Amino acid sequence: MALPNNLMKSGSPKTYGNMDITTINGRLLKKTVVYCKTTSTIHKSADHGIIRRSANYGPPLWSHDFIQSISSIYKGEIYEDKAAKLKEEVMMLLEKNETPLEKLELIDNVQRLGISYHFDTKLDNILNLLYNHTDWLTESNLHETSLKFRLFRQRGYDVPQEVFDKFKDKNGDFSEALHGDTKGLLSLYEATFHGFEGESTLDEARRFALKYLNTNVMNTNDLYLEMLVRHALELPLHWTMQRFEARWFIDAYGMQAHANDTLLDFAKLDFNMVQAIHQEELKHVSRWWQDLKWNEHLPFVRDRTVESYSWVMGQCHEPHIEYSEYRILASRFIHLTTTFDDIYDIYGTLDELELFTNAIERWDVNLVEQLPDYMKICFLGNFNSINELGYRTLQEGVHAIPYLKKVWTDICKSFLKEARWFHNGNVPTTFKEFLDNGWISIGIPLVSAHTYFLIANPQTSPITKIGLDAIENYHDIIKWPSVIGRLSNDLATSKNEIMRGDAIKSVQSYMQETNSSTNDANEHVKDLIEKAWKKINTARASSNCPFSKRFMDITINHARVAQYVYQYGDGFGHDIFGKNKNRTSLLLFEPIPLSLN
Repeated sequence: MALPNNLMKSGSPKTYGNMDITTINGRLLKKTVVYCKTTSTIHKSADHGIIRRSANYGPPLWSHDFIQSISSIYKGEIYEDKAAKLKEEVMMLLEKNETPLEKLELIDNVQRLGISYHFDTKLDNILNLLYNHTDWLTESNLHETSLKFRLFRQRGYDVPQEVFDKFKDKNGDFSEALHGDTKGLLSLYEATFHGFEGESTLDEARRFALKYLNTNVMNTNDLYLEMLVRHALELPLHWTMQRFEARWFIDAYGMQAHANDTLLDFAKLDFNMVQAIHQEELKHVSRWWQDLKWNEHLPFVRDRTVESYSWVMGQCHEPHIEYSEYRILASRFIHLTTTFDDIYDIYGTLDELELFTNAIERWDVNLVEQLPDYMKICFLGNFNSINELGYRTLQEGVHAIPYLKKVWTDICKSFLKEARWFHNGNVPTTFKEFLDNGWISIGIPLVSAHTYFLIANPQTSPITKIGLDAIENYHDIIKWPSVIGRLSNDLATSKNEIMRGDAIKSVQSYMQETNSSTNDANEHVKDLIEKAWKKINTARASSNCPFSKRFMDITINHARVAQYVYQYGDGFGHDIFGKNKNRTSLLLFEPIPLSLN
């Protein structure tokens, strides 16, 4: 699949024209030189002897030259023909007249292998038929009931938590007779993460499943089942980034004795072919960043092209042409947001940040002369990029600039509040005060607003007045993934940021307010993440949600990407142990070994 014609060539956004970003009004801007040695380094910059800090983020893990050098053999007619043949064979598997449980397990495998987007209509038809013929009163198999519950709720069907009451004893507790059913308990455990607020039966079910899964996994002789249990206990399926889950499950599925070779071969080939598309998109983003030259003129910012693109790829990996364009453009805005974050968090003085915030709030290019040189570069680059997106929406009859201006103003104000806490030696009075600001400063609400306009489509994702109001007021579909993003980030990064002298994060804020231990604070934050997921589930199932399914899926995936990126430390800024680097390589640079006839 080719990229859109207007995205094939490298270069900066059209609104830059031929302007050299290092000049304004014909005056050459002064380059700021920063020498970073340690995380605690405080150095003197070239602009009037101002003392500035360094986060010592280090160079990118993957250079521009490396990105441009990557290539894949998995493109062209030969592989497209092979994929089409395998796809047809998988469709035949889905059409076989099997038992309901066999159908459910096949659908679950198709989804986990990352190829369900090829068969969305077929899967909907099968699940709809199964749903209409399910008699919950006669269901007696824990695994089948749990699998149905999870798959039906994933697709938006109404399934009450009471379907699990049949597995309780006369005292209303889950029956101890189930303790040896490891497969059923695993399915039950995964199902509970699709719970809504107030569903106490699912809370009880999770505690019950966990009690025995932790014991059973040590004693099972089924290596495949053991692998699935350990993986689920690390992070439940509902919370995982779907693209990485597919990469992991392809390997896991291939290790079981009864794996379907057709299904596995198609999943491997499809992964490699989509990876080839992702590589070309990444090259484009890297050329844009290279042409922008911010890594030269703003050397203190994180140069994180691969990480920015990977975040968006985690939101939607499908190779549809509109998603390809979205990934390229959204990666740019994540890069811009990261630059703003580094200016406020590390480099800018408080006086400079006050001026910069005022310029953003007023959206006035004439105020640029009040700013130091590095901020002029940042302001104008961002101003032009937002105006370009605004021009795109104007062509569709929508004036996006007021909404984009608002979200940029909101995030800059939240950045500024954190900067004031740091520079003035203050801390938020309460944990609530910190979190009310922190879920904005994580940047997910800002990216979600851009997503709304970038994926706009009259048929699948129309722009509506009620949708615009929900964007402006940060609907729950936007807020709660942002809360998860903030809390996941803080669990992974707060220790390093406190060591270098940054403002406190959620863990420390809670410890300060409650006088609790680090362990108790971490557990509280994890509990808040679980509650936020319930709010997401509830909001998504609401009949009056103003957003399209496409927008909801992409936005909710922010939470999944955040939990993936920060699962083993700071997978965006620092990668101390290298695990995130290895996982990213699997997703973007290393095709799955595959031998096809």
